[in-house]
This record gives sequence, structure tokens and C-alpha cells, in this order.
Amino acid sequence: MARLNSRYWMNISLSNKSALVTGAGRGIGRAIAESLVASGASVLLADIDESALEETRLAVSRSTGARIAAFAGDLTAPGVPETLVKTLTEEFGSIDIIVNNAGYTWDNVIQKTTDEQFQAMLDIHVVTPFRILRAAAPWIREKAKAEIEAGVPVVRKVVNITSISGLHGNPGQAGYSSGKAAVVGLTKTLAKEWGRYNVTVNAVGFGLIDTRLTRPMDDAATSIAIGERQLRVGMQEQVREQAARTIPLGRIGGPEDAAKAVFFFCSPLSDYVTGEVLVCGGGIHF
Repeated sequence: MARLNSRYWMNISLSNKSALVTGAGRGIGRAIAESLVASGASVLLADIDESALEETRLAVSRSTGARIAAFAGDLTAPGVPETLVKTLTEEFGSIDIIVNNAGYTWDNVIQKTTDEQFQAMLDIHVVTPFRILRAAAPWIREKAKAEIEAGVPVVRKVVNITSISGLHGNPGQAGYSSGKAAVVGLTKTLAKEWGRYNVTVNAVGFGLIDTRLTRPMDDAATSIAIGERQLRVGMQEQVREQAARTIPLGRIGGPEDAAKAVFFFCSPLSDYVTGEVLVCGGGIHF
């Protein structure tokens, strides 16, 4: 069941805006998509998990009647990001908001981390956002130039998802931390390149958010399928409890908490904010 709560979003309209949210099948991505839809945006949901994606599409559509489309595929595969961007423009005729949220963890200490494992973390967390934004660049640039010439500039939004692991490092996450750190560099560079086109480019860094990537490893849903691999995800219960005790706000965040931070950067509230990293972690620092 969709978790839309218009109390948070009803006063900010994103009607006539078209958004792309990757990793939208569940968890934080789904919550982000729900927040955008609740504020009136048309949203293209993208995820590798076709069944989760379809369930989310149907649930959100039933709840709102909004324009929702879905794209199932491996975003790390060459050519897929270009197809994704083409689908967005064909479905909705515009690119107004891009949220690069798709990601997962594949952890190990460095001496046990393979080349494949390290590269996989870079591919999903920074190469895929790079390819999506590169594919969107021609449309955004030409549209922005025409709008500026006509005297009706439009502010567009890019939000990349990073992590406090990417900002501070985290033992056992050489690949994940590297990918999440790299997306910060991409964010800050693109903010400088795309400012002239009235595009704000920001990042949100999550702390401990309650998703399948951080749930106790004895939970039933701690395995994810990546290609032909089944990867175990989650946290040791003791480590999770210890980390939770260090959160100044006294609780682990939920997907809606994460979505609110992302929504700020998608909304007109942040029209004069670009190149920034907002940490959404309840005050936690590793």
C-alpha cells in the first residue's frame, strides 16, 4: 500500500513537472516518488526489480490518479540510461527533476574486495548517474537556451544520493564509500556546468535509514538479486543497535524522513541552492 501523506507535500505544487526517480521500486526511492506524485508531478519510476516496480506503480496510481510510468532494467548496462531518458521525454515531454537514487551495498574489507565487487559499487553509484545526466544534457541545454531567449527561464532539479559513508568513510565499505564520495564530486561539478541553464544540482547524504540494506541480517528480506548473483545485505543486529544509539535524535530514520530531505531539493524552496550536500542522518556521524 502506498504511504502518501499529503500533509507534508500539499502546500508545494509540482504540477506540470516531470520527474525521474531511479531505484523507485521500494524503500527510499518509492517514498521519494510518492512525495513527488503527491505534490502533482508526473513520475517515471525506474528499477531493476520489475515485480517491485509494478507493485509500486499500481499502488501509487490507485492512490492519486497521477501520471505514472515505469521502466524496468539494469541501469548499469551501457545504453540503458540513454533509453531511460528517452522514455522520460516520450512519456511526459519534459525533463524537470532527476533523482539518482538507485543503489545497493556489497561490503567487505579491502583485502577481500574483488575488482568486480569494487567496480560494481562504482557502476551503480556514480557511473550510472553520470550516464543518465549525460544523456539528459542535450535536451536540458537546448530547452533551457530557448526558455532563456524567450525570457521565461525554468528552474530544473537534479538530486544525487550519497551517504555519510561517502563523506566520512566506513570500515568494510571501500567500494560503496568510494562510489558515494565520487557522486559528490559529480554533483559539485555539474552544479557549476549547469547553473547557466537554471539547473540546480545537489546531493542528499543519508545516515542510518530503515531499509532492507540496514535491517538486521536475520530478517527474511536480506538478500537481493543483482544479475545472477544473490547478495546478502543488511547489518549485524549488534552493529545496528550500536549505531542507532549514537544518533542524537534517538531513532533510526524512515524512508519518509529521507524523502523529505530529497523533496526540498526538488521543490521551489531550493531554487537558489546548488552544489550542496545535505546530510539526512539524525545527527549521526560515523
